[in-house]
Amino acid sequence: MFKQRLAAGDTLLGTFLKTPSPILVEVLATAGLDCLCLDAEHAPFDRAAIDLCAMAARAANFPLLVRPASNAPEQILNALDVGADGVLVPHIRSAAEARVLAEAASYRPGGRGYAGSSRAAGYGLSSMADHRARSAERTTVIAQIEDREALDEIEAIAAEQGIDALFIGRIDLTVSLDAASPDDRVVLDAIEQILTACRAAGRPVGMFVPRDADVVGWRAKGVTLFLQGSDHSAVRAGTRAMRAACGL
Repeated sequence: MFKQRLAAGDTLLGTFLKTPSPILVEVLATAGLDCLCLDAEHAPFDRAAIDLCAMAARAANFPLLVRPASNAPEQILNALDVGADGVLVPHIRSAAEARVLAEAASYRPGGRGYAGSSRAAGYGLSSMADHRARSAERTTVIAQIEDREALDEIEAIAAEQGIDALFIGRIDLTVSLDAASPDDRVVLDAIEQILTACRAAGRPVGMFVPRDADVVGWRAKGVTLFLQGSDHSAVRAGTRAMRAACGL
């Protein structure tokens, strides 16, 4: 499963889906990626679109993450109930917010609401005990770090139980630090601070890298999950490559 591969330190490569289409999920499931992340934060995914894309991913046995618009418990609940393998939740700024996220994604007192009628629970075919056990085994909870405030509590965030990995949102981190480029020293220093905290906590860390060629260097620094580009960028790059190959 994706969660176990992430915990084992396997290098995982995925991409963001910006177009709410289950057909594209089916296509990308055959592209050799390790996962796909629906970008419901920055693209027009409503509940129905997330549901259809999750159905396509499960049919293809393809790991699917959802980046919801916020860390609101109802958005996390919906993504997991329709069958996503996990959530990548933006703008986690403190240990308290990380704790709320972990609770919202798990069946525990005060946590995720239970419904045996969901796709994740087999539409009523799974017992409560079986569904809770499978959910704990499968559900991946990733906190996205992209704010200056998070750096003040990064060690506590990385150590929070129930968080499976941190993901560095390098572009928003650049904006939050009022830097001109994701390659500015202040941004790179912040990334190193996050990596150090993750190493100390034994927590996997993911990242978006602006240039694909830089993945090798960040792997050497301990990053294991990369979400690169999107369906939009892949279509554009592929079309331009086709035109160039045609000599036009």
